[in-house]
Order: sequence, then structure tokens, then C-alpha cells
Amino acid sequence: MDSIKPVPEVVELEPVKKKGGAQPRRPEKVVVPKPARSLCCLTLDNPLRKFCYAIVEWKPFEYLILLTILATCGCLASTSMYPNNDSDSLNIRLEDTELLFTVIFTGECVIKIIAYGFVAHDGAYLRNTWNILDFFIVVIGLTTTILSSLMEGFDVKALRAFRVLRPLRLVSGVPSLQVVMNSIMMALIPLFQIALLVLFVIVIYAIIGLEMFEGKLHSTCYNNFTDERMEEPCNCGGGFNCDIDNSTSYYCRNDWDGPNDGITNFDNIGLAMLTVFQCISLEGWVDVMYNLQDAMDAGWIWIYFTSLVVFGAFFVMNLILGVLSGEFSKQKDKAESRGDFQKIRQQKQIEDDLKGYLEWITSAEDIDPRTQAQLNKIDQSDSRSLRVKRCTWCLNFSAALGRLNHRVRRRCRTMIKSQGAYWTIIVLVFLNTVVLATEHHKQPVWLDHLQETTNLFFVILFTFEMLLKMYSLGLSRYFVSLFNRFDFFATISSIIEAVLLRIVVIPALGVSVLRCVRLLRIFKVTKYWKNLSNLVASLLNSVQSIASLLFLLFLFIMIFSLLGMQVFGGKFNFPGESGKPRQNFDSFSQSLLTVFQILTGEDWNEVMYKGIKAYGGVSSSGILASLYFMILFIFGNYILLNVFLAIAVDNLGDVDDVEKEEGPEPPQVAMCM
Repeated sequence: MDSIKPVPEVVELEPVKKKGGAQPRRPEKVVVPKPARSLCCLTLDNPLRKFCYAIVEWKPFEYLILLTILATCGCLASTSMYPNNDSDSLNIRLEDTELLFTVIFTGECVIKIIAYGFVAHDGAYLRNTWNILDFFIVVIGLTTTILSSLMEGFDVKALRAFRVLRPLRLVSGVPSLQVVMNSIMMALIPLFQIALLVLFVIVIYAIIGLEMFEGKLHSTCYNNFTDERMEEPCNCGGGFNCDIDNSTSYYCRNDWDGPNDGITNFDNIGLAMLTVFQCISLEGWVDVMYNLQDAMDAGWIWIYFTSLVVFGAFFVMNLILGVLSGEFSKQKDKAESRGDFQKIRQQKQIEDDLKGYLEWITSAEDIDPRTQAQLNKIDQSDSRSLRVKRCTWCLNFSAALGRLNHRVRRRCRTMIKSQGAYWTIIVLVFLNTVVLATEHHKQPVWLDHLQETTNLFFVILFTFEMLLKMYSLGLSRYFVSLFNRFDFFATISSIIEAVLLRIVVIPALGVSVLRCVRLLRIFKVTKYWKNLSNLVASLLNSVQSIASLLFLLFLFIMIFSLLGMQVFGGKFNFPGESGKPRQNFDSFSQSLLTVFQILTGEDWNEVMYKGIKAYGGVSSSGILASLYFMILFIFGNYILLNVFLAIAVDNLGDVDDVEKEEGPEPPQVAMCM
């Protein structure tokens, strides 16, 4: 029969799937031999070493350590920071639990050292990079506990700050995170050359700024009579004149600390480099330029800053993205040469072939007249053989009903695949979006009724479309498509929202989330727009690829949030200012928000100014506080966030490559020939 010709093709796909799945698994079956001796005295037959080895390789033991790490992260996050190192009962109880965590982690370290050995041979405990991190954290925890118990009054706050590294132990327990971390570490090697280039640019522009703008940002206006500084001080002597409204009540004097408590200036090479780095980050560079224009009567200052921004920010800093993208492409090529990606490509090809086979069957039923003729012959032969039995009229009626059902389903499939149905859905989605966009604050009552009526109308139409597809394709074929599953979710959510509003179970505000699901209907357009569909596919592939990277980014934010609590917790309380600034590190939730704000680059320099001021300003060791913010901004914004862009660009390139390999899509009629 012609209608079953594609079956051998599906059968041939099965060995390909098994073959493709077996190739990448061969390198994973590498058994690391156990060291003959541990600690120079414990052999493989030693009962203690056998017991320790059994515990280390016991899966529940690994889960117990991961749960302990999560528990210590929760305790660190539950700590509240107060000014002047004050504490409360909760903080005291949390500090008491620190001894329990130290004992557990120390016991884990001792057991692994007995099982693997310490450092003298291959496979020893300290031969693993992640074990070195674990050992360092354990030693710091033991040192902190011993010093705090033996030496009363000894300040161990600096050592306790190392406890924030404990979340990194989650990386050592999750292999996928280790792969992502190792990839980033490999990318840091070529990034070191970019860092040298960035440092070279910063030093050059800092020296130029030091030569031209040294001591220029300390002049401001003072009152002639009271000798008090103006309420909102600004630089003067150049573009800004203190003779406001031609009055002589103010004069310009050069003894002000400068903008941002004297942090932003070019008085020495350190502060000049900090100011140049701030300008390269594109945050606050306009304020620095305008302050210099107010302090100096020079029209060429803009050349210095625009060249700094163009060459430093637009060119040099964006080289980081190019290096990351290139490094990921190299790693991907190596992985493809090893066959790691071959299984994924073959699995995708199998799924595409299966979907094409289902579409072939559906289209063949719609187009090939021989299929219907064969069905009629089968029905006639069945009916002749069964006429000898009773209820012949029931069998005839059932056969006629089956033929009618087949014809109706065939016509429904033809209708939903027609150009008219395509443009109807596009117009309905567009009209639905327009109606949703008309909602506004204090809208008239008639518009409320119109929106409710039109929404119910659209819900009925989209529900009819969904049911029509289910009937014509069948439930199994309908739910094969990811787009149909998404359409099913959006339609069911709209129905639930309409029902809840009609029976007044909960107020309208309570179903606002379900109402927002209506907006997802606009994604129905992506099914019919190929280029947009490819972009959405690239986005979905990126989301699947960066799952481990997202968790690593969360660990990065958590560690710097906990470190910010240890360093700046309770410090952002400045006399003479009304209230505490919103950007602070007094609690874990607020610290998370502050760190995330710094990662986005929004007013990160303002938070840095407060951190420097909290430790005495630039005239003391407070300038060292800028290192925390610079490291956070560099590694978070320029490296981790650029990794997301590198993965997205790489996935978009894969989609383009697949399009070129597949070529133009053949017409549906050709599939059924």
C-alpha cells in the first residue's frame, strides 16, 4: 500500500538513535584507580579506610553535605546587621549553630583525607581544585572557632567574612556547575590580555587627566558675609560664575573637598584611575565632564571624555564579549569533534523526522484519493462479512458514521491549514492585542463592558479553534506540537479567568495574573512567521543552555551579598542625612537587591561613594572599599552577564546554520507523493 511507504524510514531511524547515543558515553566510563596507600600507612585493606571510602561514595552522604551547605547559607542569610556591631537574640542563636556546621564540614574533610590521601599522590584530596576550596573554608572555620573561644575580645569579623565562600561548595557537588565554572575559568586566560589593554587605557587617560585637571574640582561658592558654603555646592571659576543675578554675596574659593565627598577628582593617580574607570562604565561620566566645564574656562574638555567613552567603553570593553563568544565557539568545536553535540543533533533530527512522518500521514489522508478508496473497500468487505450476523443495520450505520467522521475531519484539517484560517488567526490576535492595549486608568464604564464582551468573544473563538484542531488532528497528534501545548495553556487560562469573574469567586485583582496570560496569545504569530519563529527558538535554546549559568550567577550574587553584609552591614548610617539610604547591606534581601543593582550598572558609583564614606572617606583606608564594588562590577557585569550574550549569539548562529543546511522548506503536497 502506498500509504505505508514511510514506515521503513522510521524503522531506520532507531539504530541511528542508539548509535548516536552510544558514542558520547564511551569517554565517561573512565574508572579512576584507588591509591594504594593513604597517609603513607593506610592500605586498601585497612578497615578504617574501607569504612571512609564507603561513606564518601555513599550517595546519601553527598546529599547530606549539600543540605548542610544550604542550611549554612540560610543561617548566613538570616543574620541582621546593626550599627556599631550590635546584635540580637536571633544573631546569637545563629552564631551558636556555626559550631555544628564547622564540626560537620571538618568531619567530611577528615573522612575524605583518610579515603583519598592528603596530597602526596595522584587522586589525593588536595589534588582536586574544588577540594582545595573546601579545605580552605574548613581551615578558616576552625581558626575562627578556636580564636573566638581561646581569646576573648579578639575580633574575628575579618575571618568570619570568609564564611560567605561556603555557597561555592555547591559547585563542587554539582558536576554541571563545575563544567560551566571551568569554561569561564578557561575564558579568563584570553581575557587577561583584554584586562591588560583596559588597564593600559585607564592608566593613559588617568595620567592625561592628572596633568590637565589636577586640583580643578575643589572650587565652590562661599557667602561673602557668613563665609558659609552654598547649600548645593558646585564647581565654579570657569563656566559657572558665583555672581548669581549680578549680586556680590558669593565668591569662588578653592578649599572644597570636591564632588562626591572628594572621591571624584584627578588629584592623584589612584583617584584619577577610579574616575576614569567610572567614566568607562558609562555611569556618571557626564557629571564629571560638566563639573570640569564649570571649574575651567575651556571648550575642549568634551574631547577628552568623548574619546574616553568611545575608545574605552564602546571598543575596548566590548572586546570582552568578542573574546567570550570566541572562546565558547572554540569549546563548542572541541565538543563537537569529541561527538558531544552529535547526540543532540541526531535526537533533534529524529524528532523532526517523526513530526514530518505524522504530518505526512495527515496530509496523505487529506490528499491521496486512494486512501479513501481503500477505506471504502475495507468497509464494504467488513460489512459483507458481518451481514450474516444480527444487527446488520447497526453495522451499516456505524460504517457510514465512520466514513462521515473521516470526511468531516479531513475537511476540518484542510480548513485549519488554509490561508484563510491563517489570516483569520492573525487578525484575531491583532484585534485582541488592540483591545487589551485600550485599558487605562479611570477608564469609562462603557469601555469596561466593551472589553469584557470582546474578551469573552475572543475566548470563545480561540476555544473553538483549539477544539477544532483537537478534533481534526486527534489528541495524540495535537499535543505533539509544542506550539499547540502553549496554545492549550493560554486558552485554558483564559477560560478559567472568565469563569472565575462570572461566578465572582475572587475579585478581578485576584485573577490579574491569568489576565496577563491573554498577552501570550500574540506569540501565536510566531508559528506563521518563520524568521520570528527562529528567533523564539534561539531564545528557548538559550534558556535551556544557561540553566547552570543562571544558578552560578545566583551563587555569585549570594556570595557578594553576604560579603557586603559582613563588610558594610550597619555602616550606611551617616549623620546629618535624613534616613538610611535605600541601597544598603543591613539585611540579606536588601543586600541582594543592592548587588543586583550594581550588576545592572544603575548608580553603582553612588553606592560605592557611600561605601567609601562609611569607612572614613578618601583621606583614610575607606578608599579600599572601592575594590569590593569594582570587582563586583567587573566580574558580574563584564564577564558573567556577557556570557549570557555569548550563549545567545552562539544559539542564534546555530539556528542560521540549520536553516542553511536544511534549505528551503518543500511544499506539503510533495511530502505526500
